[in-house]
Amino acid sequence: MSASFVEMPEDRRVRRLAHPGRKVSIVLDTDTYNEIDDQFAMIYALCSPESLELEAVHAAPFHNNMSEGPADGMEKSYREILKIRSLAGMETLPVYRGSAAYMPGPDAPVESEAARDLIRRALARGEDDPLYVVAIGAITNVASALLLEPALADRIVLVWLGGHAFHWQDTREFNLEQDLHATRVVLDSGVPLVLLPCMGVVSHLTTTLSELRDHVKDKGPLGQYLYETYLGCMDDHAGRSRVIWDLSAIAWLVRPDWCPSELAPSPLVSDDCRWLEADGRHSIRYVTYVDRDAIFRDLFAKLDVRARAERNDGV
Repeated sequence: MSASFVEMPEDRRVRRLAHPGRKVSIVLDTDTYNEIDDQFAMIYALCSPESLELEAVHAAPFHNNMSEGPADGMEKSYREILKIRSLAGMETLPVYRGSAAYMPGPDAPVESEAARDLIRRALARGEDDPLYVVAIGAITNVASALLLEPALADRIVLVWLGGHAFHWQDTREFNLEQDLHATRVVLDSGVPLVLLPCMGVVSHLTTTLSELRDHVKDKGPLGQYLYETYLGCMDDHAGRSRVIWDLSAIAWLVRPDWCPSELAPSPLVSDDCRWLEADGRHSIRYVTYVDRDAIFRDLFAKLDVRARAERNDGV
């Protein structure tokens, strides 16, 4: 199939690329079992009701040493999402399985519950009230939805952690390189895209076991789960930190000044995963920095507020 995406006027796209300045509805697309940062991002979203209304969570595929293949990675992520949903006491939060494979070609979407749910939710909204899609894994679900329903490009704003900084020597980043066809669909579609690069931008969003022991461990079931998840991610924590990449995608919606950004032409991606410039491309919003301290302080404070509320409810 060959998609014919909605031609969005550039001025309309640029307006969409500005931070909304209000509470928004989001769908979280996540490969939750892949690493430990997706759990942090999902819980940060759940703890930020003043900024975000989490409508649904979609499980994304992944394949590394944590899975036997994309389908297994997606299924493990689906089960991890259900676990976090249960810990949060939010059993009614909709959760959908995503793609069981990567896109086999540039015009070949992968059918899934997640792709169809995204289309349904986005098209049900008003034209001036886009759904925000926070994607923190391979972009297969979103790209497939765009191919299945090209009008979707004018009904969502996509916030994606993907690739490395434009100045980096390559963009061979896990989320981007898993499904290069899907990456190109998203970059070519004209969908309003807020891009958070990994190496060179988000890569200093780090924390340590001792910091989490002090500020997260005793903050209710969610805090305990995050601490235990981090504890188990390496055998020796002495002198070591870990990047919690995916927090940044939620943080841009919570407080955009914590994630300074600029408009830039949508790049192309080479077969060997390098950014390529091209004339006449539409604009995206490109995040250039993240305020590590502000983001973690906000997460810690919100976990504390939630834990206090849970204790009071239990009295």
